[in-house]
Amino acid sequence: MNIRPRCILFFAPVAFALANWLPNDAAAADLQEAKVTQVVQDVKVLPAGAAARPAAVNETVRQGNAVQTGVQSRSELTFKDQTITRLGEKTIFNVGGEGRTIELGSGQFLLYVPKKAGGAKVKMGAVTAAITGTTVLGNVTPSGVIEFTVLEGSACIHLDRVGQTLQVMAGQMVVYDPIAMRLEDPVEVDLQQELSSPLIREFRQLPSAPLIEEEIQSQHQVAAPNGDLDRAVRATGAASIDTATPDQFMHAFSSLVVRYDPREVRTLVAGAVRARPDLANRIAAAAAGVRRVRGYGKDAKDFKEYKGKEIAFPEPCPPENAFIPPYIISPLTPQVPVSPEQPPTTTNRP
Repeated sequence: MNIRPRCILFFAPVAFALANWLPNDAAAADLQEAKVTQVVQDVKVLPAGAAARPAAVNETVRQGNAVQTGVQSRSELTFKDQTITRLGEKTIFNVGGEGRTIELGSGQFLLYVPKKAGGAKVKMGAVTAAITGTTVLGNVTPSGVIEFTVLEGSACIHLDRVGQTLQVMAGQMVVYDPIAMRLEDPVEVDLQQELSSPLIREFRQLPSAPLIEEEIQSQHQVAAPNGDLDRAVRATGAASIDTATPDQFMHAFSSLVVRYDPREVRTLVAGAVRARPDLANRIAAAAAGVRRVRGYGKDAKDFKEYKGKEIAFPEPCPPENAFIPPYIISPLTPQVPVSPEQPPTTTNRP
């Protein structure tokens, strides 16, 4: 994706948040000031009520100040909870507000939220993304088209005005078209190609780089044609992963998870969830029930967190693109339809 010019990025003082994704006030305060951790070419700090000055690495930018990037320039900010925000060229970024919310006007950004940082919200016009323990790339074009890609972890995407909501997994991108006024179905992207973004290749390695690499390996091996999962599914009699029944797929997955090295189970789980998001909770339950999975990742706690935040999604965030049914309040007194030929009768009282 190309960096778009004239983009404005804000931390907005939004008091509301999505259900089950709300951070507490203490966590929100972690995003009220940031340290400049990387500068690429022309980057300035704009203090409130003072003249702009060149940004310096390790400088602290507090609420009410801003960071501005010039042509072919980029910047990185690191917050107290180790959340990282990277800005594309020609960007003005204001720090402030009480909510952990990033508002993107136009252009590209990268956001990394640590697993235990309390999550964040990304508001891109009519579209809002709720994330916890995730690395994402976002791009809003001047025409209003929005591209949102999950590099690792997951996100719950909402189209606020119509109640459309969907789950986006690592290795997927969702697009919002302002003309169609809807979120398109998520599509698979090549994560290896996404690593060529200037917001990745021209900066220090992300803390989530090992997780992104696991997702890349998952894309290329686990669910690939003739890969482990594909062969296991075909052994059950199914023609492919997509056409396998839920029971066939789960039988294939279970036959693999008991044989996988504990350090590789995360890759298997991620690949299986990506291949069949409709079975995400069953996949998580099957993996959790295998004793060897307790060695998953760094330790068993890591798997528990991955399962809880990246697979078992809070409602409403269905695994398929869907609209939330509107909540209609019924009248307290039932209304009796009246025929236009027979006007309602009235009772004369003395």
